[in-house]
Amino acid sequence: MNNRYYSTHYLSPLGGLTLASDGKNIAGLWMEGQKYFGDTIPAEMTEINDLPVFAAAENWLDRYFAGEKPAVSDLPLAPVGNTFRQIVWEILCEIPYGEITTYREIAKEVATRMHKEKMSSQAVGGAVGHNPISIIIPCHRVVGTNGSLTGYAGGLEKKIWLLEHEGVAVSALFLPKKGTAL
Repeated sequence: MNNRYYSTHYLSPLGGLTLASDGKNIAGLWMEGQKYFGDTIPAEMTEINDLPVFAAAENWLDRYFAGEKPAVSDLPLAPVGNTFRQIVWEILCEIPYGEITTYREIAKEVATRMHKEKMSSQAVGGAVGHNPISIIIPCHRVVGTNGSLTGYAGGLEKKIWLLEHEGVAVSALFLPKKGTAL
């Protein structure tokens, strides 16, 4: 396990973002005020601004916010988490730009990949909510089975912004009246 992690800051249309790296891979990307900020990084982060992987991530973000569709695979990612979370995050990476899926659909796919009969959508929701590499690993593309814009660790207004930025018809979705994920 790597004992050294680094951070840098990036100013986006959504506000400030903090990027984390193990020196070679992106290990985190959090929005200002995001829930679970930095909780998967197992060591102190030292701020450094000139890592090549940060330059690559900043270029990826510049392209994304300019309306391009950079591939998740364009960056070396190393989110820290257990096997279950890694599988969920891998599935998130497979959701195409401008498309959405549901927690239920992800739960079905996780069950298949883990050779289980079924998987809890709530467990999947927990793993999605703890995604340590926001935007790049597109957890904002996951909605409730009924079309509910369920909670987003970065805030629902940012989830809506990201979905609209990608051309998702958010008018077909709705904000839940109440819920534990909000």
